[in-house]
Amino acid sequence: MSIRVRYAPSPTGKQHIGGIRTALFDYFFARANNGTFILRIEDTDRERFHKDALQDIYDSFHWLGITWDEGPDKGGPFGPYLQSMRKDLYQNYALELIEKGAAYYCYCTPERLDSLRNEQQKRKKGETGYDRHCRDLTETERKSLEEKGTAKVIRLKIPLEGEVLFHDELLGDIKTMNKDINPDPVLLKSDGFPTYHLAHVVDDHLMEITHILRAQEWLSSAPLHILMFQAFGWKLPKFYHLPLVLGNDGHKLAKRHGSTSITEFREKGYLPEAIMNYVSLLGWSYDDSRVFFSKEDLEQLFSLEKLNKAPAVFDFKKLEWFNGQYIRKKSGKEIISLVKPYLKKAGFIHEPATEEEEKIIKGMIPLIHERLHVLSDVTELAGFLFHDPVLKDKNEFIPKRLDREKTLQVLEACAALLSDFDSRTDTENEESFRNKALELQVKLGDFLLPLRIALTGSRVSPPLFESIRLLGVEKTKERVKQALSFLSQE
Repeated sequence: MSIRVRYAPSPTGKQHIGGIRTALFDYFFARANNGTFILRIEDTDRERFHKDALQDIYDSFHWLGITWDEGPDKGGPFGPYLQSMRKDLYQNYALELIEKGAAYYCYCTPERLDSLRNEQQKRKKGETGYDRHCRDLTETERKSLEEKGTAKVIRLKIPLEGEVLFHDELLGDIKTMNKDINPDPVLLKSDGFPTYHLAHVVDDHLMEITHILRAQEWLSSAPLHILMFQAFGWKLPKFYHLPLVLGNDGHKLAKRHGSTSITEFREKGYLPEAIMNYVSLLGWSYDDSRVFFSKEDLEQLFSLEKLNKAPAVFDFKKLEWFNGQYIRKKSGKEIISLVKPYLKKAGFIHEPATEEEEKIIKGMIPLIHERLHVLSDVTELAGFLFHDPVLKDKNEFIPKRLDREKTLQVLEACAALLSDFDSRTDTENEESFRNKALELQVKLGDFLLPLRIALTGSRVSPPLFESIRLLGVEKTKERVKQALSFLSQE
């Protein structure tokens, strides 16, 4: 059997990391088995459709380096791959279900449905959902409504008795009583566009999809989809309902947990290699020890047999660690290219960068490379090289074991040591600063802290002496002078 899988996002918002996980599993499964990976855009919800969201789908996967074999921009034997262009097709299949007695016209107005919903909410008990009001209309009643021009939809007839039994390749056999399925859902809306239920079942059949991978949140809809496949008399694809991606509080990953879209991760400075590697491990594992996989590795090693049933927890700290590991693998030249956009966005460098700015960037990379967790960290780690720090809190300068007077004495001693800083090596400078600290009976860390704050504006910074050389002794002395003035103020 030739494997054919699809990723079918709706262009209604940014690409969520959970959807990306599904797409990656589809893609790697297809590549590992010489199958076909299809991108299908489910854009039939015209009220929520947004062209920027459609572009975000393309941009997200191009950034990740994922390509599809068939899709809107590539075409293929089962196109078009934009569902909005297949409207007539869905209408014909909806009519086929009516002819088979598996669907019917519904003329209920939005006002009646709202009233029904309100009544059910007040009762709090009993049946919910559509009450099948139009399911058994007589031909005379239907004809009368048609003559009045009453707007109509097409609904699926859910059997009133019996059960749906199907096999999920990951979760096993699943049985659902028909009475527990959402009563008679809409298949074709009054505007002629299909709902998700109709469109995706029709397309999965016509596009010869062999395996459907989707999140377990769709498991409750699976019996409905099975009934539609059966009503048409079509062969079922294999279903894999993937474990959910949760936040650390056990709830579905959402905005409250942090970044959730590829765009957000990209803007913050995560590398596509890190995102791909980490996300692929959410619900899948190769063995008990290996954690690093390149795209090429996954294209060869991925298998559905190694999927996990349990929900996967999205650990932002672990992703950050992964990203840091991939940043370390980049050359200095690559890092320069990657961090420049963040420096430009912060207003630290020009476009294009000046010769002096290029010199500073080249010099700072060895100092910050090992400290970068995400690319945007560069603005905090190296911002002091491009602008004077803003001095706001005197207490930041004062180590726990010192007071303000002693801190002023330390800063004055540092200023003196800076006078011939360039004439000494870093080792000699460290010895000079250490000796002065001993002379003042101050620990070396406490001695250097006020100088670090004056130079960088932060208690955490790249190596101090290398930073002084890169910034220049004269600028460093100016900042120490400003810090002395600031700290002396009452």
